[in-house]
Amino acid sequence: MPPVFPMLTVLTMFYYICLRRRARTAARGEMMDSHRTLAPNSRASPLNAELVQYAKEVVDFSSHYGSENSMSYTMWNLAGVPNVFPSSGDFTQTAVFRTYGTWWDQCPSASLPFKRTPPNFQSQDYVELTFEQQVYPTAVHVLETYHPGAVIRILACSANPYSPSPPAEVRWEILWSERPTKVNASQARQFKPCIKQINFPTNLLRLEVNSSLLDYYTELDAVVLHGMEDKPGLSPKTSSMDMNGLENDDDEENDDCGMDTLNKKFSSAALREWPNNGYFDKLPYELIQLILNHLTLPDLCRLAQTCKLLNQHCCDPLQYIHLNLQPYWAKLSDTSLEFLQPRCTLVQWLNLSWTGNRGFISVSGFSRFLKVCGFELVRLELSCSHFLNETCLEVISEMCPNLQDLNLSSCDKLPPQAFNHVAKLCSLKRLVLYRTKVEQTALLSILNFCSELQHLSLGSCVMIEDYDVIASMIGAKCKKLRTLDLWRCKNITENGIAELASGCHLLEELDLGWCSTLQSSTGCFARLAHQLPNLRKLFLTANRSVCDTDIEELAGNCTRLQQLDILGTRMVGPASLRKLLGSCKDLSLLDVSFCSQVDNRAVLELNASFPNVFIKKSFTQ
Repeated sequence: MPPVFPMLTVLTMFYYICLRRRARTAARGEMMDSHRTLAPNSRASPLNAELVQYAKEVVDFSSHYGSENSMSYTMWNLAGVPNVFPSSGDFTQTAVFRTYGTWWDQCPSASLPFKRTPPNFQSQDYVELTFEQQVYPTAVHVLETYHPGAVIRILACSANPYSPSPPAEVRWEILWSERPTKVNASQARQFKPCIKQINFPTNLLRLEVNSSLLDYYTELDAVVLHGMEDKPGLSPKTSSMDMNGLENDDDEENDDCGMDTLNKKFSSAALREWPNNGYFDKLPYELIQLILNHLTLPDLCRLAQTCKLLNQHCCDPLQYIHLNLQPYWAKLSDTSLEFLQPRCTLVQWLNLSWTGNRGFISVSGFSRFLKVCGFELVRLELSCSHFLNETCLEVISEMCPNLQDLNLSSCDKLPPQAFNHVAKLCSLKRLVLYRTKVEQTALLSILNFCSELQHLSLGSCVMIEDYDVIASMIGAKCKKLRTLDLWRCKNITENGIAELASGCHLLEELDLGWCSTLQSSTGCFARLAHQLPNLRKLFLTANRSVCDTDIEELAGNCTRLQQLDILGTRMVGPASLRKLLGSCKDLSLLDVSFCSQVDNRAVLELNASFPNVFIKKSFTQ
């Protein structure tokens, strides 16, 4: 008789599992039926008609091709109705990000990637857009007018940017995501991804892009949000997505192991005690550490809950030498930093790019973390971290004496006086100030005290009054400089170029794109070619005065050249380009878009003679 009870227990469990599976299947069927009936019902009901809105305003973005003082190729072109669509081609009235392809990853200025980055996080840039009215999204349409296919994620935020009072809670939900895919056509299209439904109304969307597979710059014209004022009658589980469980399956329930519960994952109080750990007790400590190095941060958090031995390994500061928190920007908070803090005392590389915005990270929370974990820091990435203020930079300068790499790209809310503290970081080798409000006095102080600089980015720094003075100081103080980005610097002349070229003989990369005050007739470009023979990347984008003589000087002196952009010049013909391609055997990228003497036939002939070089020729329909 006793054996009957175990059998009954097994049968009961089996019956329970069948019932639960049936209920789950029915629920899914109801969800599908709701999806099928939602659109016709909502359109039929006048009380819940679908609203269609174009973006009202662009509130944040990581980069753009355009200038801070104009509308050409800027992210601000995404606001309002389409300017170009359905036309295809290269138009100044569209929104364009700063980079495309893998060219920027192959430059001397490229940084090494962080370890432990989740494979599903591949976003490179983003733009955030607001709309007039909050709705429950039913569709999002992106009007792409040139080289489409860069958008890989669309997210919605619960916060209303136009609300007079700050929200008690800010949530981001993924509406749609996909890995980067190659789109062979460069023609315009209306991108209509199938989005998930969410449980809150929104008027703030975020588009994240990856341009690594594109043949040229992607151009976006407008974003359209479709939605209902009233909440559709769908189960909340249809929209349940953990921002940080990037590898979660939609059919599986969340296991609550995102960054928002990071503080619970390392608690050892609930760990069961076992007499031994089996074969793990026989493995060398270093071997277990090596195995754990392959886990993402959320997986490390999960593993810490299994037993005391693995909890000890997962909490070892050696696991956090490289800490990339950018993929978890939507959930990372002061609480997360507080519970990571004891494990990050040896951190050397820290990536907090995109994090902390809208109050997620406070100045005091960031300062507490750096005061404990900043001493060993060598690299600190803070791109688009808008919580930063002068106090934060002061803490960095005091707590991070060994810092060599600082990225403040697009931290455009930092006040100009904050940059005075950067001059205290005398060990800096790489400094990125792209799209910041750094002023001339602070920058001169930085250049004076940070003489070890090898990589410097000053692109789109509009607060600098005299770039010739800056170039002269760079030439005098930064003898080890290898890469320099002066993209869209507004007033550099041949005098600044002369000082720069005579002092920085090690330069391998120089971006002078859209520096319209430089004139070839002064001999500045020929001087660059003579004095900087190690150049591998040279961008002279949109300088109308570049001529055949300049190209021939480059061919004769800069034979290591790999990337050259002369977009927009009217003074260069196919003959000098052929000479350049014949001399520079390593040349892989040549942009001759809008070069009036180089037509499509000339490009085809050059491509046939030099098949290993990607020759770019943009067009306007």
